Amino acid sequence: MCGIIGYVGRRPAKALLLNGLERLEYRGYDSAGLALLEAEGLDYVRAVGNLQALKEAVGDNGSVSTTGLGHTRWATHGRVSELNAHPLAGCDEDKIAVVLNGIVENFRELKAALEAEGHIFRSETDAEVVTHLVERHYRGDLAAAVHAAYKELEGHFAFVVVHHDHPGELVGARLQCPLLVGVGEGEMFLASATAAFLGETRRIQLIDDDEIVAITPEGTRFLHVENGEVERETLEVDWDEEAAEKSGYETFMLKEIYEQPDAVKETLGDRVRHGHLVLESLGLTDQELRNLRRIVILACGTAYHSGVVGRYIIEEWARIPVEPDIASEWRYRNPVLSKDTLVIGISQSGETADTLAAMRLAREKGARTLAITNMMGSQITREVDSSLYTRCGLEVGVAASKTFTAQVALLSLVALKLAEVRKTLPPEEVELILDELYALPTKMTAFLEGHHPIEEIAERFHDKPFFLYLGRHIGLPVALEGALKLKEISYIPTEAYSAGEMKHGPIALLDEETPVVCVATKSHVYEKVISNIQEVRARGAHAIAIATDGNEDIQHHADDVIFVPRSPAFLQAVLAVLPLQLLAYRIARLRGLNVDQPRNLAKTVTVE
Repeated sequence: MCGIIGYVGRRPAKALLLNGLERLEYRGYDSAGLALLEAEGLDYVRAVGNLQALKEAVGDNGSVSTTGLGHTRWATHGRVSELNAHPLAGCDEDKIAVVLNGIVENFRELKAALEAEGHIFRSETDAEVVTHLVERHYRGDLAAAVHAAYKELEGHFAFVVVHHDHPGELVGARLQCPLLVGVGEGEMFLASATAAFLGETRRIQLIDDDEIVAITPEGTRFLHVENGEVERETLEVDWDEEAAEKSGYETFMLKEIYEQPDAVKETLGDRVRHGHLVLESLGLTDQELRNLRRIVILACGTAYHSGVVGRYIIEEWARIPVEPDIASEWRYRNPVLSKDTLVIGISQSGETADTLAAMRLAREKGARTLAITNMMGSQITREVDSSLYTRCGLEVGVAASKTFTAQVALLSLVALKLAEVRKTLPPEEVELILDELYALPTKMTAFLEGHHPIEEIAERFHDKPFFLYLGRHIGLPVALEGALKLKEISYIPTEAYSAGEMKHGPIALLDEETPVVCVATKSHVYEKVISNIQEVRARGAHAIAIATDGNEDIQHHADDVIFVPRSPAFLQAVLAVLPLQLLAYRIARLRGLNVDQPRNLAKTVTVE
């Protein structure tokens, strides 16, 4: 989950690399470094901490190098130190350097063999073995050396190599980790995300697993490790540089919270035509949809919570059993699958290691597989039978916001498509739900532009040592997601529970100091939630309710109420999560924390 940026061209590389790293800092910020190809050899600058530390270390060194590498690290092997910061050199520091994202699983065996040959290692990282492997195989052809090194590696990784004897050339490779080419005029980029070079070019080339790519200012050469040279088309992404900036908001996270109406609107988009749902990318015929007997939804973190919302919606509308599961656990369970099972993998980045591995297993066992992701061309789209895309644009903040609501909206369309084909809902009800679904962005905007007591509540409770979040039915995954947001960005210990389960343990945690956030929007379990709120208040805890506009009754039961617009019960998750995102945000800001880069977290988790 580290960030990689490489540049070859005619312009000085230093500023371009630093700018690219600034856009990639959400991927890792334990340490950062540069390697610039100068006339006398490779020049390295590394620093521990965020990117500002690297900028201060670089200073104004007057470099005119036009070839270089940059890296921002999220530590997996080896402590956070300048010694372990990338780029990592070989035995001859002036000659060769590598930046790597991911994990080399067989590094111990490789390192032992290389040390026996006389190679000297300077870091504690697994990544350094790649530098020495390339060094071992180098015979004047850098791409050939990378090819030979790649074939010895096991794990999931992406890396880029620079060599002093090859000015104006970088060579990279990937296996289940992100890496792509940015195509400029007389200049080229290699990076782990489009954001790194978005201000310079919007033209990209995708790199597949088992491919070596060499870039020069004149173009690219793709080499499959088994099948030789391959051709690759150039694509154009429709994001502009503005999408990677804060647009006047104080943080990326706040900007992205307020972008949610547009993200949901774009995700719904033109997927309804002439009164019928059109999801061509679903990859299943109507008959295959009718033949499904079971759905499994696999994801991690926020994406898992959207999958739990999907379970309630799909089961209610399409009457198919749905099992949401945490990908990292499911893949080790020897799961039972069949050809009439659809396995849906949800990953914002499309590069989440556990979800990728789970989807590969599902496909190997004969199930139909579908990915829901925000990133075209990402690894998950290559591991499944078909893919559906949310249309959120870039999400830079580590704590997901707009991708959650867009994922729920897209799962709602999938549920309605299943209901339409399987005739589990009458046509007029499908039409009514679609109208309500397409009304959600307007309601989201109304809430975000309205006045709510969120700031006041945050002021009173931001220094409390513990929060409890409760919900039932569709409110449970909303509570789970709200609690996760608070934990991620405020570092406050927070528990999320089914409200009906509270009396089976968590109620022991309650006292007069405990804020309890209850999702109490209108539904068939509303009265049950009210009973649970009364249980909370009987223990002296402070009840904060998320409720539906017009519900005067709730004010007799909760100490504080945040109202969200009315909507059908099964669509309320998209609205009810908004105040929870903002509450977590305001609490974290009052605690003086960096919400865009929470400690120990990274945006894209490409390691187990």
